[in-house]
Amino acid sequence: MASSNQDLQCAMGRFAAECEEAGMKISSSKSEAMVLNRKKVACPLRVGGESLPQVEEFKYLGVLFTSEGRMEREIDRWIGAASAVMWSLYRTVVKRELSRKAKLSIYRSIYVPTLTYGHELWVETERTRSRIQAAEMSFLRRVAGRSLRDRVRSSVTREELGVEPLLLHVERSQLRWLGHLFRMPPGRLPQEVFWACPTGRRPRGRPRTRWRDYVSRLAWERLGIPLEELEDVCVEREVWEALLRLLPPRTDLG
Repeated sequence: MASSNQDLQCAMGRFAAECEEAGMKISSSKSEAMVLNRKKVACPLRVGGESLPQVEEFKYLGVLFTSEGRMEREIDRWIGAASAVMWSLYRTVVKRELSRKAKLSIYRSIYVPTLTYGHELWVETERTRSRIQAAEMSFLRRVAGRSLRDRVRSSVTREELGVEPLLLHVERSQLRWLGHLFRMPPGRLPQEVFWACPTGRRPRGRPRTRWRDYVSRLAWERLGIPLEELEDVCVEREVWEALLRLLPPRTDLG
């Protein structure tokens, strides 16, 4: 976030000029402005003499971004979408006399992609981990022909079905994306955003966990690699991929 509205206006002016040089035009009727801040901040922006509407949230490529910068709503949104998909599939497809192999194919090809859309950039908490695992097992128990009343551990059901924990799949993808970031050539925007540090005084209260801090801690907890050594390990694609293939499931998944 820029330090003032004037800085934002200057940045937008430079952006508009660069777009014009590249033969592109910014459509003010299709553009919106959003300020990342814990509190609501008014920041009027103008493009081509027209004011842009300021919003508290917007979707980009199917991912929900909010002005608070939190990911909980985005994760909850996809859990809800996956739940709707599960009930629709259960009533029309899964409940019928399909083989277990066919049901698992539906799980992998439809349910999991819906539930984990955009998961590479999630910042998970204990609450969201618990909700993701509950959504995962809700489908797998139906595939196995069980319910919560059977009191069978989730790990037993996964082992019986030959399915790896969904949280393991998410963590592996997040660490794989981290490797891509380190291997990007200098000047790439995702890499610059990864290393960027906010300026100004930190607001009061518990600091938010940024994705860089989250995934760096993930690499340390799951692979034993500190942040200062990550770049040296990630630069070797084959080595990094081999480490991710050996990533063990968490012991606290149940």
